[in-house]
Formats: sequence, C-alpha cells, structure tokens
Amino acid sequence: MTDFWNERYAQEEYAYGLQPNVFFKDAIGEIPKGKLLFPAEGEGRNAVFAAQLGYEVYAFDTSKEAKIKADKLAEAYGVTLDYNVGNLEALNYPENYFDAVILIYAHVPAEVRTEFCQHLLRLLKPNGQIIFEGFSQEQLHYTSGGPKNSEMLFSESQVKNDFLNVTFDLLTTEVISLDEGKYHQGLGSVVRFKAKKLS
Repeated sequence: MTDFWNERYAQEEYAYGLQPNVFFKDAIGEIPKGKLLFPAEGEGRNAVFAAQLGYEVYAFDTSKEAKIKADKLAEAYGVTLDYNVGNLEALNYPENYFDAVILIYAHVPAEVRTEFCQHLLRLLKPNGQIIFEGFSQEQLHYTSGGPKNSEMLFSESQVKNDFLNVTFDLLTTEVISLDEGKYHQGLGSVVRFKAKKLS
C-alpha cells in the first residue's frame, strides 16, 4: 500500500485538495489549544489548518511523498508540523500525551485496525478527544472514493468495538456530498464521531 500512496502523492496536484475536511473544520473549535495528532495525514491539509489556528500539530503517514507535500503546504502557510514517516508502532509517541487525535479517512487493514485504534487511545490524555470521519461499509455503493475492500470500511458497531473506553458525544452514519480534490468527489457514505477518552 505504501507504493500506492507514494505514487498518488508524487503527483503535482494535491490528491484531496488544500482545504480541510468539513466535519473536522466544524468540530475543531470544541478542542482547547494543545497537542493534536493526525494519523495517516497524507498531504497535510488538515494538519496545516490546525497549525494555522495555533495548535501544536503532530502527524504521520507511511508515505514519504505525503510528507514532502505536507511540508511544502506548511511552508506556504508559514506554519510548522512535527511530521514523521512510518508505522504507528515504530514512532514511539509517548502515552497520555495528546489532547486530541484527528482521524480523517484513516483506513488501515482489518487485521491491524483494532490494535491501531487502541494504540491511539493510549496516546491520548484522559478526557482527550477524537474527531473521526471515514467511509462506511455502504460506500461500496458509491463512486466518490475510498477502499473497495469492505473490511477496510467502517460501521458504527465496529467503531464501538475498536474504540473502547470512550464516551461518544456523536456517532452517526450519513450520506454526504464530497468535494475534496480529485479523489473524493460526489455522494458518499461516511461514519462520523466525536468522542472523549474516559481514563
């Protein structure tokens, strides 16, 4: 998959545009200024937006081309990102460190998904927040983007299983109109949630 993403992000244009995800943009105001982690952040559109607002921004992706694009975008907007290339388990982020984790279309293989989500929870401070949007399993009926493998898509019940020890302020499945660069265009089905870590 890393080769796939390196090829996509090596293109001159930004694959998912320059503007932040709408759900994230609307929700970030609920998070006090602090340290935010953006897993699978790609070309940096969400991380750069948060940095512009004064958050301390950390991000990672497995694609080196993604980091190049993110660093370029951050420089254009005059902000700084702590952006790493690698898998989560190899990056050694400290536990109970981040004030929020922002997961926007962070689709990982089914066999590692639950551990990936639980690892992220360990990095969150108690009462730390999660903002999440990802394609639902109904997305297979749409052509607006996302994995074509149902096991990499989300459902509300699956989210509850993957994110134990949180309280959900919002958990919903919705059909939305996507306009995010070349690869997220048209109607799509997404799972969205906002949650807080209990302890």
